[in-house]
Amino acid sequence: MSNKDRYAVFGSPIKHSKSPRIHQLFAEQTQQSLEYTAEEVPADKFKESVDRFFSQGGKGLNCTLPLKELAWAYADHNTERANLSKAVNTLALQDDGSILGDNTDGCGLVADLNDNHDIFLKNSRILILGAGGATRGIIAPILEKSPQQLVIANRTSEKARDLAEGFRDWGKIIGCGFAEIQGHQFDLIINATSASLYDELPPLAENLLAEGGVCYDLAYGGKPTSFVRWGVSHKAQKSLDGLGMLVEQAAEAFFLWRGVRPKTKPVIERLNFARGFV
Repeated sequence: MSNKDRYAVFGSPIKHSKSPRIHQLFAEQTQQSLEYTAEEVPADKFKESVDRFFSQGGKGLNCTLPLKELAWAYADHNTERANLSKAVNTLALQDDGSILGDNTDGCGLVADLNDNHDIFLKNSRILILGAGGATRGIIAPILEKSPQQLVIANRTSEKARDLAEGFRDWGKIIGCGFAEIQGHQFDLIINATSASLYDELPPLAENLLAEGGVCYDLAYGGKPTSFVRWGVSHKAQKSLDGLGMLVEQAAEAFFLWRGVRPKTKPVIERLNFARGFV
């Protein structure tokens, strides 16, 4: 067995995960000695798999779909942002043997927008499509940047309104159905639905994107997603997918585990080059 510190990502499905490659590049860049693997773990095997991983000397885990809510419940204690989202994507073994849960998705998104694309959220009109767990994880970090307004739109309007209500103390936020955003325009539209995974789109009005506006899809793939293509066809200033967010949230997890913050731009560039994006 390797003497290197062990980390992994658990999820289902997981075979196409880029996380092992990302953390390998982080480790090489920062001269950290570790190994990071991907393991297929369905929800009904989550607890026993995590117990085994840490009992065998594992130091930290990333958890992706469908395990983030289970990871939140598993952790001995969670960060504030993890408790707000009720989801955890990073588990870290502490010196006292306890397990800390964190959610680095939202700060990863904001870092990608701000640092990599010069997109700043203060006083902007922001629309998030979808009211599931992905949206819950990014609301607080967005509201911390003081947008003019944050709107959550969902097929089931009640779910969007309930989600917005939970964050009303953080800033100006409302929830509604897709039909209620007709006639409004937004400076930034974030797709947090699963539609892109099926090369589909949520229902979108033609004039939804303000002039000079930006589209951002939390999903990513080997080619532009359906929502990224929609943004391009509607003359978005930038139409981006979530690869940069993936790298940025991984960097935050790496920092939590190792106390060293890797540079993300070289890693994003290498991954984009590998998938033919320049």
